[in-house]
Amino acid sequence: MPGQDPGIETLLLLDGEIYDQGNGYWIKVEAHQVQATEHVPHGIRYALTLHDRYGTRLLGYDNAHAVKAAKRKRYTGRRLAYDHKHRHSRDKGVAYEFTSADQLLKDFFNEVDRVLEEVRK
Repeated sequence: MPGQDPGIETLLLLDGEIYDQGNGYWIKVEAHQVQATEHVPHGIRYALTLHDRYGTRLLGYDNAHAVKAAKRKRYTGRRLAYDHKHRHSRDKGVAYEFTSADQLLKDFFNEVDRVLEEVRK
């Protein structure tokens, strides 16, 4: 909850913000406080996304839905990951280990820098 992770306050303040990245690229931040649950233990529902000029999501970090764990040969008590990232427009999502809201923001913006550097080459 907000008192336990000071970065959550920052994340909540960014809700609804859109950041122009130049050349038609833009970032959208959505973050809402929700009841903490097994799947959302930090009590924040979020979506951080990078889009191109056509609105196509190029990168996204969110916890709006579960993603399947990587397939293994036998059952090992896997749990579905809700915190995840989409690495490109067709990516269904891979697990992301949420440690703090501050780290989430750092990881997302570092990834944005990497993606934008690649597409601008």
